[in-house]
This record gives sequence, structure tokens and C-alpha cells, in this order.
Amino acid sequence: MNTKTAFDLIFRNATTRASVTPVDIGVAGGRIAAIGPRLACEAAEIDIGGRLVLPGFVDTHIHLDKACLLGRCGHNHGSVGEAIAAVAAMKREFTVEDVYARGARVIERAIVHGTTRMRTHVEIDPRIGLRSFEAVKTLKRDYAWALDLSICVFPQEGLTNDAGAEELLVAALRDGGEAIGGCPYMDTDPNAHLEKVFDLAQEFDIDVDLHLDFDLDPSWWHLEEVCRQTERRNYQGRVAIGHATKLSALPPDRLKAAAARLATSGVAVTVLPATDLYLMGRDATHNAPRGLTVAHKLVEDGVICSVATNNVLNPFTPFGDASLLRMANFYANVAHAGISEFEACLDLVTELPARLMNLRDYGIAPGNPADLIVLDTDSGTNAIAELPDVLMGFKNGRQVFERRKPTLFRPEG
Repeated sequence: MNTKTAFDLIFRNATTRASVTPVDIGVAGGRIAAIGPRLACEAAEIDIGGRLVLPGFVDTHIHLDKACLLGRCGHNHGSVGEAIAAVAAMKREFTVEDVYARGARVIERAIVHGTTRMRTHVEIDPRIGLRSFEAVKTLKRDYAWALDLSICVFPQEGLTNDAGAEELLVAALRDGGEAIGGCPYMDTDPNAHLEKVFDLAQEFDIDVDLHLDFDLDPSWWHLEEVCRQTERRNYQGRVAIGHATKLSALPPDRLKAAAARLATSGVAVTVLPATDLYLMGRDATHNAPRGLTVAHKLVEDGVICSVATNNVLNPFTPFGDASLLRMANFYANVAHAGISEFEACLDLVTELPARLMNLRDYGIAPGNPADLIVLDTDSGTNAIAELPDVLMGFKNGRQVFERRKPTLFRPEG
């Protein structure tokens, strides 16, 4: 028995990805105070029963402002452009209250599915103004008891070709925007678009998180310009690109070269399986391409990668429950991940997205916040294989949800 220590809460018999046998996790002042076998404690105890404890899932790329739009327009969209146009038509009518209500619905689903950190992309332009931004700022405040929400502002419909967009971006960055994104393929001058995004990132000392190369034609791309800008600004480790579906269309030698370029320049990649699979290859009559960049293979070549939600129940993705565990399982299926790679797939929704977002206090380690979730399984491999229930979650050592195990009612006799 270890020396007696003062804890507010102790988790008994917890399996972690770093422990060969179950350990105890002691919590004090909302932070992890100790990890080890048979910690001495007189505080409240929760017996985990050998189940897997994780530090919570990290969603690096979601759009709370345009979630849950099914029923407001037709959804038989065959291209990225059509989906953008559909949302552009609707967002003129968005109100702060409307965005808040739809965003809260998704956040609450994410919380009970085990997400503890999230970066949401919020559209800023003259049509929506700052209404969505105001709603998401309020969501960030109202759900801080269960989730750390970071706001990435970006112009969805262009920048250099959209008068007034830059001024609104600056206003949002002065009022709490924590990262800046971009969508160069929607601009009449993609390179100038990227230049301006990086200028603003440097001015406000914030990270860059772009929508990029979202099609299956690898004969041209903006990836090289992003890498060039990253190196020129000494922004290595502070830039991410979402989608990057062009990478899925590269032969092995070119993919290897692209991975080396990304790794050298310190540009991360976020794969968005639900949207990428829904919108890519829709015009194929047979042998449809998946359009899914194989993130865990890029990781082997030194690229920081994540798998994230992106859109939920809208023209970009008419599916979704904000479960990152389901998304990691979905990714593993589509990416033909072998059983030996399941742990790497779990990394894509835990440790790696935390690194992408430069979260310095993430993980099950003394001193870090006690942001913990309990899965009804006993290993990272089985978490991907079984899609187990997430039974409970804690934020700063306080329990924020519980999911009761189902009960079977067997016939009598």
C-alpha cells in the first residue's frame, strides 16, 4: 500500500493504455495527483473494474454553426460546391438563437460520447456576419463544465473576392477567435487567400487550420503553397489542413513524397471520413473511389494527423452523432486497418489531435486536468474493434455524464 495521500476522488482498478495491469488514479483539485497500484485514500472512490480509461476524445474539426439542417433544404447534393451553395442560401436566415440551439444539440451528443476537447470552425462573412460567432462564444461559456471548446474562424466562400469578409474576420479575432482557417479553393485568388490568412495568423499569434484540396484531381493542389507559407513564417507545428482528399488519389511514390513534405514543414492533416466519403466519387458509375486519405500511414512517415467529425446532419454530411469513437471505427474499416493498427486508429482521436491543437495539458499524467472517460472494454485495440459504450465521463474530476449498461430480461423458468 502506497503512502496515504489526500485525494478528492480515486479511480480504482483502471486500465490505461500505458499500464500493463490496472492502476488507481488519484484526483485532487480537479487534477490528476497520482497514478499507481493500491493508492491509499479516504476520499470518494469509483471502482472501474478493469475497464479502459482514456483522457477523452479530441475533435479537431467540426462545424457547430451549420449542424442539424436536415429538413431545411433538399439534400441530394453531388458536389462540394452544391453543398456550400445550399448552406450559403440558408445561413442568411440564421439567428444567434438558432445557431446556439443546433450547436448545443451536437455538443451534448459529443459530451456523452466522450469528447472533452473540441475545435469548431465558424463561418465569418458578410452574409452571416458575426451571428454564428456570437452563438458559439456563448456555447463555449455555457458548456465549459464538460468541454473545452476552441473557436476557429474562417471565410467559407472566399476572402479576396468577398468584400467585407476580412474586416469581419479581424473583428472576430479581436473578440475571442482562437485560430483562423481558410478555403482557398473557393477564392478567385487562392494564393492571395492563403497569404492573407497567414498574415492574420501572425498578427494575432494564432494557429492556422485550413480546408484544403477537397477533390480527387492530384494534377494541381494548394498543399505546396501551404507548406511554403508555413516555412516562410516559421509556423511549423501550428498549421493543419482538413480533408486533403487529393492525397488519397496519389500513387505510392507521390504520396511518400507528399508525406515527407508535410512532415518537414510541420503541417498536420485532419481526415474527415463522413464528409470525405459522402462527397467524393459520387459521379462514379462503378469502382467508386473512397476519397479518404489514409491518416495512420501518414503518421508512420512523421505527419501529425487526426480524424474528426466535420459536419453533422447537413448538406455536407446527412449523417452523424458526434461520436469520435464511431468515427475512428468507421475510419479503420474504410482504411483497411489491420488489427495491429487499431491502436494507431485510436491515436487519431486522442493523443494526435491533442498534439495538432498544441494542447500541453492533455493525457493521463500527474498535473493534467482529470478529464477522463471510461469505456466498457479493456484495451485500445478493443475500443476500435468493439465500439463499446462510453460509460461515464469526468471534467476536472467532476462527473458530467453516465451511461447505464443495458439489462437483459431473461424469461422466467
